[in-house]
Amino acid sequence: MSTVQAVDRALDVLEALAAHGGEAGLSEIAARTGLPYGTIHRLLRTLLARGYVRQESDKRYALGSALVRLGGTAERMVAVWAQPYLARMVEMSGETANFAVLEGDFVVYVAQVPSPRRLRMFAEVGRRVLPHCTAVGKVLLADRTDAEVTALVGRTGMPRRTANTLTDLPAVLAELTAVRGRGYALDLGEEEIGVHCMAVPVRDGARVIGAMSVSGPAERIDVLDRADLAESMRGIAEEFGKELMPKA
Repeated sequence: MSTVQAVDRALDVLEALAAHGGEAGLSEIAARTGLPYGTIHRLLRTLLARGYVRQESDKRYALGSALVRLGGTAERMVAVWAQPYLARMVEMSGETANFAVLEGDFVVYVAQVPSPRRLRMFAEVGRRVLPHCTAVGKVLLADRTDAEVTALVGRTGMPRRTANTLTDLPAVLAELTAVRGRGYALDLGEEEIGVHCMAVPVRDGARVIGAMSVSGPAERIDVLDRADLAESMRGIAEEFGKELMPKA
C-alpha cells in the first residue's frame, strides 16, 4: 500500500507527543521519530495552524484540542465494534467484559458488556483510572519501556487503593515484566477489595492499542482455569485487533 510521506511524518509527530504523555520538546520529538529538526518544524507549523498541536509558554509542544473531536468520535466507533467481541468474552467466562485504552496517563473504559449474573462488576464507560492498580492498565503499561513507565508513574504517582496495591516502582516494573512474559495481567483486589480481573492486550499489528478484560467477584474469578481463560481471551482480542488494523 502506497503512503503519502508528509502525512506519515505528521502522524509520527502526533504519536511521539502521545508517547510522551501528550507534551514534548523538539529534541524529544526528534529522538522519537528520527526526523530532521527542519522537517519537524514545518510539520508542527501546519499542525499548530489546524489546532492539532499547541505550543506551551515554555516552548514545548502539546496535543491540541482539535484531536478531542476526532478522538471522541473514533472512541465511540471502536466501542461499537468491540461489543460483539466483549459479548463472546462474557459468554465464555460468565463475567463482565471491558475494553479500555490509555489516554495520556490514564486508563479510560470505552466499552462494556455486563455479566448476566445478578451479582456482577460494573465499570462505568468513560471512567478514568490510574494504570498501576488495574489489569487493563498493566497490559497497557507493559507495552511501554521501563523509562516511559517510570516517567508516567512519576507524573501520576502510585496511590494505594487497597492493601494489595503495588505502590513502589521496582514492584510495578517487575509486575510488568511478568505481564510481558505470560501475555496477560491480573488485578487481584488491587483496585477494589473482593474484585479480581484478568486482561489481555489488543494489537493492531505490533502496537498495543487497548486492553480487554473480564472481572468479577474474587471467588468466581479464582475458580476459572487461568491458563485456559487467558488463551481464550487472547484469541478473541487478536480477532478484534485484526478488525482494527488498516486495510490494504
